[in-house]
Amino acid sequence: MFRLQGSKTLAVDLTGDAVKAKNGSMVAYDGRMAFKKMTGGGDGLRGMVTRRLTGEQMAVMEVKGQGTCFFADRASEISLVSLRGEKLYVEASNLLCTDAGLRTGTTFTGMRGSAAGNGLFTTTVEGTGQAAIMSDGSAVALRVSAQYPLFVDPGAYIAHQGNLQQHFQSGVNFRTLMGEGSGESFQIRFEGEGLVYVQPSERNTIGGNV
Repeated sequence: MFRLQGSKTLAVDLTGDAVKAKNGSMVAYDGRMAFKKMTGGGDGLRGMVTRRLTGEQMAVMEVKGQGTCFFADRASEISLVSLRGEKLYVEASNLLCTDAGLRTGTTFTGMRGSAAGNGLFTTTVEGTGQAAIMSDGSAVALRVSAQYPLFVDPGAYIAHQGNLQQHFQSGVNFRTLMGEGSGESFQIRFEGEGLVYVQPSERNTIGGNV
């Protein structure tokens, strides 16, 4: 069971089962726990090869035992996502913890993945269970509908789920209008039905500080 202790610490109650978490993110635990580093972002040798080829790096450990384990990473805000046979697309750097039964992998996402430190691929989490994602500031889940597409700054994007299509396109934003941008800016256009998670902070992207 995943639960938040405040907004920056994740508590996971274990009864002999396991979770997969970002390597080094354990900050405390009670009871009996075993920790094992996993290869390929938890996807084994094939996952390790895929992630090296795609540049979507993710160091993962398995935590198994009886008791409660607490996770955090650089005082990032944490949000919980419940999946019921769905697929979550999330930047590897923003994924903190998942139920062990959830399948993780990588998928090609086009130019959306061109934020600094991210390749053209992103991490996928699929199945039934819970996942914890991180953000720089409190994340906001924005709903996309067929009538209302959503435009997102690539530097603020964290994750998305649902039946969504995404397109990477040039655009204009506030900083460009104020003359503070460093060149052409870019946006992600999401269409369809689903949720997009964004953070109130921006990474550097190939368009500069957008």
